[in-house]
Amino acid sequence: MNTMDRKALKREYMETPKPMGVYRIHNTVNGKSLVGTSVNLTAMLNRHEAQLKMGLHANAALQSDWNVMGREAFQFEVLDTLTPPDRQGYDPADDLRTLEELWLERLKPFDERGYNKPARP
Repeated sequence: MNTMDRKALKREYMETPKPMGVYRIHNTVNGKSLVGTSVNLTAMLNRHEAQLKMGLHANAALQSDWNVMGREAFQFEVLDTLTPPDRQGYDPADDLRTLEELWLERLKPFDERGYNKPARP
């Protein structure tokens, strides 16, 4: 592969929109889940898995279950994606927050059902 081909491929990769939306890390043994959002779902799920493998995840309960049950007990999945409107300066924060609230309401991944912390009133 010549330099021009590599540069073109790199430019194409950098310009390709990354999938954004809601993800879930699901413990298939005890049914608990962690639900979150990201503007780059692939990168976020990879980050969570890397932190868990290194024993550095910020969510102590999730890390503890990972340490005891191992990678085989967990599924990393995309629950919903957000297609941004084709307009300059779009900020997906509010739309992602709304999608996350819908999934949190649906799955209720709090306390004995999950790793998310309940929202404060």
